[in-house]
Amino acid sequence: MIDDTFIRLGIFISILAIMIILEQTFPARQLSTKKQAPTKTTRLIGNFGIVFLSGLSARLVLPVGLAGFALYCTEQQWGLFNLIHLPSWLTIVLSLLLLDMLIYWQHRLFHKIPLLWQLHKVHHADSHVDASTGLRFHPLEIVASIFIKAIAVMLLGVPAFAVILFEVLLNGFALFNHANIRLPKKVEAVTRLILMTQILHRIHHSQLFKESNSNYGFSVIWWDRLFGSYSAEATKPDLEIDIGIKEFPDAKDNANLLGLLTMPFKRKR
Repeated sequence: MIDDTFIRLGIFISILAIMIILEQTFPARQLSTKKQAPTKTTRLIGNFGIVFLSGLSARLVLPVGLAGFALYCTEQQWGLFNLIHLPSWLTIVLSLLLLDMLIYWQHRLFHKIPLLWQLHKVHHADSHVDASTGLRFHPLEIVASIFIKAIAVMLLGVPAFAVILFEVLLNGFALFNHANIRLPKKVEAVTRLILMTQILHRIHHSQLFKESNSNYGFSVIWWDRLFGSYSAEATKPDLEIDIGIKEFPDAKDNANLLGLLTMPFKRKR
């Protein structure tokens, strides 16, 4: 078995640090100053606290990690790519594409299936999207995602290297497109032809149902284009988009760690 923790952690911290510096230097939107809005400290403790608990849950559910599980599947010769013996580079490319498409559909189903949405709404209830929002997922959602990815790794026979590379890219892009920045207009226009930019992903975090059910991709934009969920513009300019979920307004009890952990079990009208 292999331990990819230090590789992923090092890259993750580096990208997170870059995004935070850019957010502080060139913020796209300001944190709400409404009386009922959570303080910056409360929000960040909640967001990063749930990241820690989600990471701990992931290790408890799959101690060897997804890459370790992929290596075990390879040793057992389980999965498609262990049977058809393609060139290594092609296996890695196909693995990355298929895993990315899987995450697109997983994300889409978490919006469509009520039980899964109860978990995923913790991510969307954040009324201010920044890099920390890209990490804000309920531990139960992370556990469900691990099971989904593990099944895909086993059935496809994804090599461990492809798993590590995919998870590094997935985490990096999640931090990038949630970051509270705005690319220069010309750069953004070109980047959005391939990647999910911050402006495109803020549409996905809109309070409007039609807009939040679009732009599901975490990295590339082509799955949304291919499967008809792409939205190029919101009904409001980027600065004016109402972010979050109406049933969970800017209330402090929904931003702290306990509020985030119990949110899936709160029934609102």
